Amino acid sequence: MKLAPPLILLLFFCLADSLIAQAARQYYFLEDYSYSNPDQEGLIDFYMEEALVPALKRNGITSIGVFKDRPGDSNPDSLRHVYVLYPLSSLDKIARLDESLLKDELYQKTAAPFLGAPYDSPAFYKLTTTVMKAFKGMPVMKQPALEGPRKDRIYELRSYESPTPDLYRNKLHMFNEGGEITLFERLGFNAVFYGEVISGARMPNLIYMTTFEDRQTRDQRWKEFVDSETWKELERDPKYQHNVNKADIMLLYPTPYSDY
Repeated sequence: MKLAPPLILLLFFCLADSLIAQAARQYYFLEDYSYSNPDQEGLIDFYMEEALVPALKRNGITSIGVFKDRPGDSNPDSLRHVYVLYPLSSLDKIARLDESLLKDELYQKTAAPFLGAPYDSPAFYKLTTTVMKAFKGMPVMKQPALEGPRKDRIYELRSYESPTPDLYRNKLHMFNEGGEITLFERLGFNAVFYGEVISGARMPNLIYMTTFEDRQTRDQRWKEFVDSETWKELERDPKYQHNVNKADIMLLYPTPYSDY
């Protein structure tokens, strides 16, 4: 059976669109700087605002988010944290970026107090780096359109660990094909990204970020999520059982020098 030329063209463009969509999935680079005292916080702030963020932008990287713990909200440990998040079009850009920063004289000069801090007075307690690939259900990062004071905004970073690789893929299916991403979108969670962790301290693991105008809005949205029939059906579905065994929730706010 021969296909008519218009149908052949239609199939070709559908296949091309599908391949482009797959290829366009971004990678996300997330750094978590933990610190234990105000001096470290001040040095991290200086490094981010004056050295790292400008250097990243000189390398063509945009949508750079820098976030801190919200005062009064708990974290998995007793330390405070600064998170840096930005998208990359390919994994090889990570290595190229590192090389570029080493050759960037302005970055090296400005960052010197941070990079060369004394061994007995380091600039931070610990640095944890995570590399992710965007979910196919949301292949690129989105900057949230939030209004109002930054200090009131909630940027909720969630990390879900799974007990096995198969159950991890099951949780990914729950987000993508199962409709969890669609539900978040319908309820106005203003997601920034959903990421499959491909290199990090905890695996198998997925991480995502949703955003809200304030704490009241955040709590209301989650109530609507939990009470929705869509979530109740997903939660009861036998094929989606036991696919998360650890969940960490970090409530953050954007720094003045964050892009969003």
